Formats: sequence, C-alpha cells, structure tokens
Amino acid sequence: MNAAQQVRPEHGIRVVAVIGAGVAGRSFAMACAAAGFYVVLEDVMPANLRRAEAEYSDLSLRGGFGELQLASTVEDAVREADIVIDFVPDELESKLEIFSMIDRMAPPKTIICTPSKTQSITDLASCVYRPERCIALRGNLVACGEVRLLYPPMASQETISAVGTFLRRLGASPHAEVDPEAPVLVKNQSLKL
Repeated sequence: MNAAQQVRPEHGIRVVAVIGAGVAGRSFAMACAAAGFYVVLEDVMPANLRRAEAEYSDLSLRGGFGELQLASTVEDAVREADIVIDFVPDELESKLEIFSMIDRMAPPKTIICTPSKTQSITDLASCVYRPERCIALRGNLVACGEVRLLYPPMASQETISAVGTFLRRLGASPHAEVDPEAPVLVKNQSLKL
C-alpha cells in the first residue's frame, strides 16, 4: 500500500495535487499536508520545490499529519489526484493551458479547482471534458477564511459537496454559488454544499 492509499480523510478527497510552488502554492500545499492530506506539489522551477521541501521538513518536525511529495511534471503530480488546485497566473491563456493539461493527464474522477479573481469558471469548464468537475475559488485560500466556491451551471452536486468538505477540513468557510458569469437563464439554479 502506498502513502496515498494510507491517508484517508473521511470524505472522498485524499490525494491533493497543487500545481505551482510559489509562495501561495507552497503555503496551500503545507496547509493541506497539515490537515492530513497526501499532497503532490509540482513546479517547473527546482528552487521552488527545494523551498517546499525545507518548509515541509519543518512542518513534519512539528507533527504534521499528511505527506508531501514533490513532482517536476504536471503529469506526475496529477496521476492519482482526487483534486487539483492550480496556482498559475490568473490570465486566460495560463488557465486554459493548465486546465487542458490536467484534463488530459488526470484520471476522470479528478476535480479541477482554480483560484481566480478574473476568469469565468463557466468558460474554463467549457474547454474540458469534465465540466461537471470544475470549480473556481475566490478568497484567501492560505489564510483559510471565507472562500467563495463558484461553480459552472453544469457542475455536479457531488463535486460541489466534495470541494466544500475539503475546504472546511482546511479551516475555511466555503459558500457555494453559481458562476456570476454564467448565462442568466441558469443563474437561478442553486446547489447546496
């Protein structure tokens, strides 16, 4: 049994892939590991991964419960992921590229989450084969306060619930709402956490 199979939070998410090991991605990965998740952190910059390794070493000495694995490719990071959260620049081209890569490389069960202040999750989800498993997050994920969980109209209740449970385990207060950029005819539809 590998480490990913040993870490089993009470809900369906146990393996978290974090794409981008800059300050925000690294901090989020550490929070996930501290909350008991098996985390795979990816970055194209080896220096960012070395910093993450040093920070995790400090965390593990303080009694962190989860595990952190480092990956140098997106494919390695998402191979067993239940959820992927990207920390790439909040630009349309970057988000489309990472969504496309994750969609091609991750198992069908994988939820794709993106912190974004400017991009429509409805538009991003329409570019992948799993639009029902895409969520945008707005708020400070690292501070784990209130987080708006924006979902496209085609999102599944299972996805919204799983992401809400995941965020609560990290200490956040998620509030789900349909993407404000969604077409007006579907905005009145509401799903519960």
